[in-house]
Amino acid sequence: RSTLFPYTTLFRSRDNNHANDFGLEGIESTEKCLQEQGILFSGIEGHTESVIIERKRKKIGICAFGHNSYTIKHLDLNNVARIVDDLVNRCDLVIVSFHGGAEGKNKCHLPQGTETFLGENRGSLRELAHFCIDHGADIVYGHGPHVTRAIEVYNGRFIAYSLGNFCTTYNVNLSGISGHAPLITISIDDKGNFLHGDIHPMIQTRGIGPRNDKTGSVVKQIKMLSETDIPKNQAHIDEKGHISLRK
Repeated sequence: RSTLFPYTTLFRSRDNNHANDFGLEGIESTEKCLQEQGILFSGIEGHTESVIIERKRKKIGICAFGHNSYTIKHLDLNNVARIVDDLVNRCDLVIVSFHGGAEGKNKCHLPQGTETFLGENRGSLRELAHFCIDHGADIVYGHGPHVTRAIEVYNGRFIAYSLGNFCTTYNVNLSGISGHAPLITISIDDKGNFLHGDIHPMIQTRGIGPRNDKTGSVVKQIKMLSETDIPKNQAHIDEKGHISLRK
């Protein structure tokens, strides 16, 4: 069995909509720092479009997509297919990360169709996630709305549509559901099929990084969203945050 989050300690997606805040110099400086620490990255147009790491004799391919002009855009499904197909052909496991969706506390529900925010096309995220899995991806996870969204098991593969904020202790609204900072661990079989998982409830306050949340409020939130927004979801979440396949 493999788990998702041990791999994320070795990889950070570079598809965030602030990656270009300091221009090319900032991107190159960030890449240099990541390389010095042995952290793999992808997601910037014209730079690294995918990476492969090896763990437990398995090759794990990772790619990242965004909606900004300087990212590898998830709006271009032909290019998404090319990158995912290439990884599927070379790897045992493929993980896709994306930055997409509208932002704000009133955007926690996963809509049907394309989302726009500040006049920008933020993608049709159900279509994107299903498209990647239909092309052979095993895990798809997103971020961007600054709040958590539904999780789904689709054709036996795991999707998290938004994991919300995580380590954003300044300059981001952390009140209420915006403070949710969950970790999700999952187990899969050798073919990438989802077996089970757990939502680990964490929360942020200003100036303090993620801490365990004894109230478990994010579990209730993700459970509600997953049941409401994806009625035919193959995933079932219990009150303690355990994720299993629906019988």
